This record gives sequence, structure tokens and C-alpha cells, in this order.
Amino acid sequence: MTVVADPPGRTTVSERAVRRIVARAAQEVDGVERDVTVRAQLTGDHAALRVSLPIRYPLPVARVSEDCRRHLIQRAGELAGVAVTEVRIEVTALVLETDTAAARSARRVR
Repeated sequence: MTVVADPPGRTTVSERAVRRIVARAAQEVDGVERDVTVRAQLTGDHAALRVSLPIRYPLPVARVSEDCRRHLIQRAGELAGVAVTEVRIEVTALVLETDTAAARSARRVR
């Protein structure tokens, strides 16, 4: 008797899912604020990303951007199974530390 195994399946991830995964991953980087927006273009299992980042001031913009770029390439591969071929980062805002603290305290339940 011969047993024929089915060939392994293929999992595809939508651009929307990649955008959400990458936006969440960007927020894991120290110095990146919450309002991250991402555009992703998928070709097979490769992704080109355009990321708009608000960065906490006075942290160094270049360092935070580069840390974010490296982190997104790694996390997109881990979480979505896509190889990132390009990451374009646009810094959309510099958020003062006091603005961040005020926003957090305003969200508290009183």
C-alpha cells in the first residue's frame, strides 16, 4: 500500500494584515509614538513598506528611525512571513515628552 501525502499548503497574508502587523511592531520601538501609519505593497512573499512615524522629542530622529527600520524588517518576517525589500520612513511629528505624559494622564479613569 502506498500512502500519498498532500503537498504542503501555502499561507498568504493580505496587505491589510501586513500594515497592521507593521504598525504595531513600530510601536514596540522606544521613541516611536502611537499614531503610526503604514502602506504596504506585497509581491508574493516580499513587501515594500512606507511608514509614517511620530517620534518622541528630544530623542535622536536618525537613531529612532534606523532602530525602527531594523525592527520592522525582523518582525515582518517573524509575524507575517514576508521578506521586507524596502522600508521608507517619513517622520510626521516630533512629540514632546510633556505632550505624551499629558495625553497618558488625560486617558486615566478618574
